[in-house]
Amino acid sequence: MFCRISHASQFYFRLICTFFTCCLAGNVEGQLCNGSLGDPVVNITFGNGTSGNTGYTPTNAYTYTTSQCPNDGFYTITKSTSGCFSNSWHTVSTDHTGNGAFMLVNASYDPGDFFLTNVTDLCPNTTYEFAAWIMNVLNRSGIKPNITFSIETTGGNVLQQFATGDIPEDFTPTWKQYGFFFTTPANNASIVLRMRNNAPGGGGNDIALDDITFRPCGNVLITSAIQGNSTDTVNICDNVLNSYTLKGTISAGYASPVYNWQLSTDLGTTWTDIAGASALTYLRTATPAGNYWYRLSVTEKTSAGIPACRIASNYVAINVHAKPLVNAGGKRVMIAGHGIVLNGVVTGENPLYYWDPPDYLSDINITNPLATPLADKKYTLYAVTPFGCSNQDTASIKVIAGIFVPTAFTPNNDGKNDTWRIPFLDPVLGAEVSVFNRFGQLVYHTEGGTVDWDGNYKGQTQPSGAYVFSVHFKNDYPDIKGTILLIR
Repeated sequence: MFCRISHASQFYFRLICTFFTCCLAGNVEGQLCNGSLGDPVVNITFGNGTSGNTGYTPTNAYTYTTSQCPNDGFYTITKSTSGCFSNSWHTVSTDHTGNGAFMLVNASYDPGDFFLTNVTDLCPNTTYEFAAWIMNVLNRSGIKPNITFSIETTGGNVLQQFATGDIPEDFTPTWKQYGFFFTTPANNASIVLRMRNNAPGGGGNDIALDDITFRPCGNVLITSAIQGNSTDTVNICDNVLNSYTLKGTISAGYASPVYNWQLSTDLGTTWTDIAGASALTYLRTATPAGNYWYRLSVTEKTSAGIPACRIASNYVAINVHAKPLVNAGGKRVMIAGHGIVLNGVVTGENPLYYWDPPDYLSDINITNPLATPLADKKYTLYAVTPFGCSNQDTASIKVIAGIFVPTAFTPNNDGKNDTWRIPFLDPVLGAEVSVFNRFGQLVYHTEGGTVDWDGNYKGQTQPSGAYVFSVHFKNDYPDIKGTILLIR
């Protein structure tokens, strides 16, 4: 299988792979890349499987069908296949990447071309890595696919060829990558990609094809590193404002190289040039939380404006981790002798947390311990992530002898005693408070909330007089009943 290494040791491993020819399935033919690679400038993915025939096969060679089980000499573009030919094919539930479609080919009886396309978005006199993912979909012994990849000029001259040899069956559906390297002509970068099936059809020789890519290959090695750091990854917390110097190294080979540091914030899916970062070093300043990957891209000055000509280094990662969010629950009121459950909340990257001090707490390692202090008490909830990012918050508990219910209020908007409130009635007690007029009509009600009656009912001012109230607790604290005077 074709090797892909994308961290700092990428180019060293590539050299080792080249030496032992581990990177190609079958015999190694053609030029191997001894330098760094660029991003895919051509990426044939076969879309999402809804557009039908994509036109990648030679005229009259194979026939397109909508069936997920194409017969000999037919092909389809699909997201999956199952139950084909008495289940002699694998059930293939996804394409190579798991989010699109693939080409499914049932070989014709006579060997021949099954894929042909022109590729025009390449640079002249440039070495490229060609790669494609292939699966033998037969799940039992049969005719084995044997494919020759051919890179040709538009005039028919062969620039490079590579043969896979027999592709064996697997017990499970297995995508394998095959590839080789070639150099475009100096006068014209347009090439023809041809795939030929060397084996006959019939009992076997059935393949799935996906993700055909062309990547520029330089004759130089480019590496990136974080200066003063022994690894290519740094994990820091978002309150650390350190700057880091990123340093690139490039071997000889360019007459007039142009440098561009690039950034990816989506784990390498997309890369963008960093404005002004055009030297071998780049000073990286503090950023908010996120994953920041950096690499150095290089191209010859004469091709600086053509992304297809760039090659890139390994990436280095600076992962900025947010401190955990901690809420200890704020100010609380506890009735003496009854205890109260703390309302701690901790979120973040797998944080560990604990309460301090441990006095009168049922468990310091849970967010909602039962607290039974004998007097007013403060508790601090501490949290720390595996990356050392920490945070804390404090809850205070006021211990009272009992619930005091005011017996009168004067809602005359003078700013004094305008509402009927029950102080220290903690919402967590879940108290149900009701007020009735002299006719037994409910004029105020709240449950598990703050008591704050302004003397109105459905927007209507209630008359002066005596009102009956009741406070019902859901725990073992006794109910409270009595009367209050509304005075205007």
